[in-house]
Amino acid sequence: MTAETFQSIEARPLPLKTEGVIGWIRANLFGDLITSIMTIVIGGALLYVIPQFLGWALLRASWIPNFDACRVDGVGACWGVVAAKYRLILFGRYPFEEQWRPLIATCLMLALLVMSCTRAFWRAWMLIVWALVLSLFFALMYGNVAGLSKVETDRWGGLPLTILLSTLSMVSAFPIALLVALGRRSNLPAIRTFCTIYVELIRGVPLISVLFMASFMFPLFMPQGFTIDVLIRVLVGITLFSAAYMAEIIRGGLQAIPKGQIEAAATLGLSYWQTQRKIVLPQALAMVVPSIMNSFIATFMDTSLVTIVSLYELTGAMSMALNSDSDWRPFKIEGYLFIALIYFAFCFTMSRYSIWVEQHVNKGKAR
Repeated sequence: MTAETFQSIEARPLPLKTEGVIGWIRANLFGDLITSIMTIVIGGALLYVIPQFLGWALLRASWIPNFDACRVDGVGACWGVVAAKYRLILFGRYPFEEQWRPLIATCLMLALLVMSCTRAFWRAWMLIVWALVLSLFFALMYGNVAGLSKVETDRWGGLPLTILLSTLSMVSAFPIALLVALGRRSNLPAIRTFCTIYVELIRGVPLISVLFMASFMFPLFMPQGFTIDVLIRVLVGITLFSAAYMAEIIRGGLQAIPKGQIEAAATLGLSYWQTQRKIVLPQALAMVVPSIMNSFIATFMDTSLVTIVSLYELTGAMSMALNSDSDWRPFKIEGYLFIALIYFAFCFTMSRYSIWVEQHVNKGKAR
């Protein structure tokens, strides 16, 4: 029997520190050779592009609402187009002297959305606030009450129309998507088949086709003399389209729930709706919060397609404002950057709120 000799193992290097700014940079930007090379290449490109863009957008930009000043040699971005056309971009073809009405209506809607996203206001009386604010919104926009002049819906446009379409379509699509997702998992063949046909039919065509059908084809099937406002038809089309995609997102969350939990609920004597409300849906919806918010963001951006049915939301109002004026027409890039900033502000806010909701609903899983 030979005696074993002890051999010490050489000390391994300390692990890289990943805490703090220096640690994050070392771990994420210079973690290995390939990552370091890509960081240097991309960083160099950004160091070249960013100063060029800032010089064009800020340092050499023209802020005066005078198109002649924008045509001087050496002038960068012409933000004067925004100063000259911002009311037409934000409010579309709404009567110029009455644009205080969509301004107040938009502020009310934004305040309602902020309240709805704040936990302190998650009370039953918020339903009354929603009904009140929506009534005030339509009263201000449409008029014909309290001495306000009547403004037809085809003259609504800009930011108020974008917020209205996106908000109502999101709020209306969610309960529809929830029922369709439950229907696709139903044991009743008729309900399951109907929900499947609805989802596959809507997802099989682009939103433009749905809007075209809702705006131009649907009235052909109505009785003579009976018409539905184009705004309502477009809103229904966007809602049904969004609900079909959201239903599949929710169905994915429902399928992730272990079957044993449903069987345990049945053993305790819970009914189908009690099981869904108390056990299945809270967990399923918590798992798909990022995907649902992604659907909301997509719906918000898809409202730009309503221009094809002559409803000039934010993007359409900007194009109309510049196409109708040959002097400002060459400065479309600045106009598109302006509305892109508005879209980014709303979408970034929704994404950050999604992160907050996800952290809130998953507190029980945190370690």
